[in-house]
Amino acid sequence: MKSFIKRDLLVIAAILMSLIMVGCSSQSSQTSSQASNTIKLTTDEEKPYIGFVLDTLQDERWYNDKELFEEKVKDLGGNVKTLAANSSDEIQISQAELLIEEGVDVLVVVPANADTASKIVEMAHNKDVKVISYDRLIRNADVDHYISFDNEKIGEMQANGVLNDISEGDFAYIGGAKTDNNATLLRQGAMSVLKPLIDEGKINLVYDNFTDDWDPAVAKKNMQDTLQANGDEIDAVIAANDGTAGGVIQALETKNLAGNVPVSGQDAELSAIKRIIDGKQTMTVYKSINLLAENAAEIAVKFANDESISTNKTIDNGKIDVPATLLEPISVTKDNIKETIIKDGYLTSEEIYGQ
Repeated sequence: MKSFIKRDLLVIAAILMSLIMVGCSSQSSQTSSQASNTIKLTTDEEKPYIGFVLDTLQDERWYNDKELFEEKVKDLGGNVKTLAANSSDEIQISQAELLIEEGVDVLVVVPANADTASKIVEMAHNKDVKVISYDRLIRNADVDHYISFDNEKIGEMQANGVLNDISEGDFAYIGGAKTDNNATLLRQGAMSVLKPLIDEGKINLVYDNFTDDWDPAVAKKNMQDTLQANGDEIDAVIAANDGTAGGVIQALETKNLAGNVPVSGQDAELSAIKRIIDGKQTMTVYKSINLLAENAAEIAVKFANDESISTNKTIDNGKIDVPATLLEPISVTKDNIKETIIKDGYLTSEEIYGQ
């Protein structure tokens, strides 16, 4: 393991200030406040030092990833520093560069932009730093490892979840961000289920597009436009995650359609679970963040300790077949909330039911 670059307080302060000046959000600045830990790392040069670079902390689920990942790295004897880029690929590249200069052994990256994040891999490899693509695949780069869930299977689950309620009529597909390879995989999975019905003429796909930055407000606007173009009639919506599902349902509520139109989701966010209980959202897909974060931390620490990682799975990122760890997702409806997310400790009964 290489030695960390020693820096004094003034240099660290200057680096952090420059990062803020290029536009870090208050959230990423908050995670950057861990910089004082970097000084202590100079006395722990034999410990693995892992950098965790998040796209954003604006979505509920990423706070869980951050806490679980950091806790597991520390349990494994490592040090960790997390930065979040507020969905800016330029800020994320700057943050990755900062961590590389601070001497991390491994970068774990949730890319803000699947393509431009290839620059992070290039910078890291120039300093012998390995890169793990976390939950979202970095494209067109020599990524060392990818860990996520089977996103095509998630897309299949979302489509089937809606088809359990209705199997014909006018459908809309509200996708994720075009810059996120996961959004492409989710759509591929959903369309593999929907296409036979579309070809038979049972389903009329009246809307099929991505959603900028996975933004619920954009999803709401897209759904509103779709309703207006179709005389306020829609029979089902496959939404790529719980955030976009929330935007869709807000649009449906303005036309008194919420609860009458099946809507899918993903991430098992608390707000989505409450919508499922209320009958406004049909299902979500639970991806055990505990499993994802802890496995990612274990792989990162193994890489830092020059240990080999065994996997028989790969995924094509446009340049190489990236060694991959793909975890199993779980479909969640009103009927199995207690047996899934509550049993797993992801959410509590008190949080969901207020009891």
